Amino acid sequence: MEQNLITELSIPGTKRVYYGSGIGNDLLLIDDFADFPLPTEPRRAKCIIVGLCLQGTATYSVYTEEFAVKENDILMIHEGQVLENSKISSDFKGLGFMLSYDFFHEIIKGIHELSSLFVFSRSHPVFSLTAKEAVAMTEAFNQLKHRVDDQDHHFRSDAVRSHMATMVYDLSNAIYRFQQNNPEKLTRAEVIFKSFIKLVEENFRTERRVSWYGEQMCITPKYLSETVKLVSHRTPNEWIDHYVTLEIRVMLKNSAMSIKEIGQCLNFPNQSFLGKYFKEHVGMSPSRYRKS
Repeated sequence: MEQNLITELSIPGTKRVYYGSGIGNDLLLIDDFADFPLPTEPRRAKCIIVGLCLQGTATYSVYTEEFAVKENDILMIHEGQVLENSKISSDFKGLGFMLSYDFFHEIIKGIHELSSLFVFSRSHPVFSLTAKEAVAMTEAFNQLKHRVDDQDHHFRSDAVRSHMATMVYDLSNAIYRFQQNNPEKLTRAEVIFKSFIKLVEENFRTERRVSWYGEQMCITPKYLSETVKLVSHRTPNEWIDHYVTLEIRVMLKNSAMSIKEIGQCLNFPNQSFLGKYFKEHVGMSPSRYRKS
């Protein structure tokens, strides 16, 4: 396989040149990074990429900063980061997965500490697992692949999501341990982003104004927008909309509430407004999404 065929570091873009088990554009498994079409030119990630090195070494750069990976190391590339200069040793073996941001946030929905840990991993993208953890992660990956490939399982997507949640908890535990052993302070921008996400998680059902969040944090909406975009490559409005649409999707799929009742619960002025908002962000009406 030509290593320079990948033109977009996203799940849909990667699927054009790499065949792997997956679920739509939410999850793509990488059985062996030695066969993965690593980009030779700078590419901006449009998803989360997680890899585990099982053997050999690798190097890559994010925004010109080089990172080295060795056996039992986890590497993480976040949405919006620019990957380049990827190189692996001739004996390299590794596995991993690509995960859409929406799917990731469905998994960690409402668990603020996990969000904070993954914010930390943006600036500390390589950390080591213990030998025991590496074995457990490999076994979990194999089990995940089995669940993804089980097309006859009626609850396949839910089973995969549940399994992924366990893997994310295990990754977060390793990030937490690394953070405790490397008590480097968060930057001012990372602190602001962390506080903003916590506020959004607590208030998105009733507040969708960036100015309101700025007031709570005693900073201007402009400064909040610039800082959040710098850290996450998403605007505050995009984050707020993400949490709102995710909540609507969950309520449509997992409750018997009418669309009108969902709108009232999430502080929409009327059902029509909710319908237009949802279609703008999801691409279909609430009723069609509920039936799909």
